[in-house]
Amino acid sequence: MKTIILLAVAASLLVAVFGPTSSVGGPMTVMFVLFLAMLTVGIYEAVSNRRGPLGWVVNIVLAVIGGFVAAIVVGTTVMEPLILLSSLVFPMTGSLVSTGHPLLYVLSAAMAVLTVLGSWFAIRIVNKFRQPRMRPQS
Repeated sequence: MKTIILLAVAASLLVAVFGPTSSVGGPMTVMFVLFLAMLTVGIYEAVSNRRGPLGWVVNIVLAVIGGFVAAIVVGTTVMEPLILLSSLVFPMTGSLVSTGHPLLYVLSAAMAVLTVLGSWFAIRIVNKFRQPRMRPQS
């Protein structure tokens, strides 16, 4: 899981540094990177716990739903007030992307971490309710 988080943070920072700056292409690229991180969490959990085909589908769907919910909740309740507060302390003359403000990179990394944790948390909740596998007796 730590490796997935580190790769998601690295990919998000690379997109923030070298990615598109347009109003459509930039956010779509960021969400694509986060979506790949969500898929990776679901696949990793399915492989590590030797899930069957239905378990793979459930894990991937849960990871994507959990990641998007985390991204939406964190984006609206944490990131926006933080941007407003930082703009009072450090005045900006435009958007974070156009000004190259350091907060852009901090928020990109934080969003990657919290999205991966949201994916993982959704899977952990459902794992509490899953039935343990019956092992064949020899």
